Amino acid sequence: MKPRESTLVLAALSGVPFIMVLGNSMLIPVLPAIKEALHLTQFKVSLLITLFSIPAGLVIPVAGFLSDRLGRKKVITPALILYGLGGIVAGLAAMLLKSGAYPAILGGRILQGIGAAGTAPIAMALTGDLFTGRQRSTALGIIEAANGLGKVASPILGALLGLIAWYATFLFFPLAVIPVVVGLWFLVEEPESNRQAQNVNEYLKAIVRIFEKKSAMLLTSFLGGAVALLILFGVLFFLSEHLETVFRLNGVRKGGALAIPVLFMSITSYLTGRIIKKRLALIKWLVVGGLALIGAALTMMAIYRTTHLFFIAISLAGIGTGLTLPCLNTIITSSTATEKRGLVTSLYGGVRFVGVALGPPLFGLLMGYGLPLMFWSTAALAGVTALLAAFLIRVQDMKAPATEEKNIPSPSSPQPSYGLAARKPWNPPDERES
Repeated sequence: MKPRESTLVLAALSGVPFIMVLGNSMLIPVLPAIKEALHLTQFKVSLLITLFSIPAGLVIPVAGFLSDRLGRKKVITPALILYGLGGIVAGLAAMLLKSGAYPAILGGRILQGIGAAGTAPIAMALTGDLFTGRQRSTALGIIEAANGLGKVASPILGALLGLIAWYATFLFFPLAVIPVVVGLWFLVEEPESNRQAQNVNEYLKAIVRIFEKKSAMLLTSFLGGAVALLILFGVLFFLSEHLETVFRLNGVRKGGALAIPVLFMSITSYLTGRIIKKRLALIKWLVVGGLALIGAALTMMAIYRTTHLFFIAISLAGIGTGLTLPCLNTIITSSTATEKRGLVTSLYGGVRFVGVALGPPLFGLLMGYGLPLMFWSTAALAGVTALLAAFLIRVQDMKAPATEEKNIPSPSSPQPSYGLAARKPWNPPDERES
């Protein structure tokens, strides 16, 4: 793959997490408007986030299994279409049913969540298939940065669309899906040799064997991803109301303020992907340091209430998230054989969605008991997770993927020939793995 061609492939793949992250982040600025228009409680408003993320988390393992058997693109493409269709259902319900639209909007959000299950996690697995070694870390950093960029753009975009009508955010989804589907289908050509013919029982047994070998590292990585996103989306949910009531920010100004932590996260994700390469020991300690920084930022928010320190703290939380997530992506994809990567990354993606789903209602519940308790308890959660990562993520478990059969090559082994119609993982001549 030529450098220009690899850039186009990465651009197409990056569109998938970018469009997926709009599903939650773009709604956050308009949640107060939805609450007022539909006469909802704070808990019911949080369900607009939760009932998108929970179905996604539940369906992701199935999507991963299908992607390993049928191919990544054959799962991602219809998933994106379903994602756009859910937006149409929610948007039309809001327009036609007015104040009684809440149940139908939740139905549209569930459809969107099911569609989201087959998007970003499968794109991450496909990136791991196409790129190896040093290029994989860089590519996954770009994918995570695209996810972060979506989080940066979505509050501002959501605020702008909210100036038209709060339900305009739902109708934007199908429009955004079209270019992503076209780019993915025509620019990305995946290897075909790794498709599996195993039945479900055999497949799950193979996955169990992977976790038997590296259970501590994988489960800790799953927990780290869930906690980082639980805190990020909990903080964003808190900020959506806090910026209006305390700082008197509305509209685009509010969207810009919401974008601050995710802007720092996006920049840090990109730089982290460029830095880590194959430095395995560094990857581990960036995960530990990132989670510790999130905890420190929440502690700062619990102690100091001045405006400047508040925005410094949420920026530090974004930096900590940007350090953590690309490293966890690299650990997950590099420690798993290509043949099972789709399901393992999907399980990881499902856990991340659970974190996103739990963040808003958890922070909403804790807000009722006071901000100090909310910040101290979540800071403690981040700190405990950092300690677990320090003790349970081992460098030797990241050195080679777990292979279940002797005749299955690992991603670091020479790749088989896929024929003229398939693309081999990209390795520039001067940076090939030994």
